[in-house]
Amino acid sequence: MKLLDRLRKIKVIAMDVDGVMTDGRIVYDGAGRELKFFDVQDGYALSRARHNGLRTAVISARGCRAVKARMADLKIDKVYLDAYPKIGAYRKMLVAFGVKDEEVCFIGDDLPDFEILSQVGLAAAPANAATEIRRLSHLVSVRQGGRGAVRDIVEKILRAQGKWGVK
Repeated sequence: MKLLDRLRKIKVIAMDVDGVMTDGRIVYDGAGRELKFFDVQDGYALSRARHNGLRTAVISARGCRAVKARMADLKIDKVYLDAYPKIGAYRKMLVAFGVKDEEVCFIGDDLPDFEILSQVGLAAAPANAATEIRRLSHLVSVRQGGRGAVRDIVEKILRAQGKWGVK
């Protein structure tokens, strides 16, 4: 199937967090609190996706207060944290949204994402994803995780669907 056809079928954008929405670093402050760094343009693109009728989800093997706060701020439709293996959360998400594999884009960066990426209609990855993930993906961003990769991928989906632009 051509990439444009895959992009046009997407109804759900789901993604990992560490290495996708963040640069993958795990940083602790002096009090032992975990800090995460998110790209504002990624958030804007996800907001545009939701505004245009696409659903959003996060499936992460880890969880922390910073991630919960950012997902709430972004109004992500479904958040599955501490989900390992991730495939169980993915199957719950399909049921919750009433969609098929071919209607889902999943953005992942490392081997724990492989099983989901093998099933979805649009497997996507940041530029710095693991080699196996880049090879498996239908779309590899020119941007790195935490540095606009989500924005790049979401924008491509919305452009293909005629839903990107100023309104």
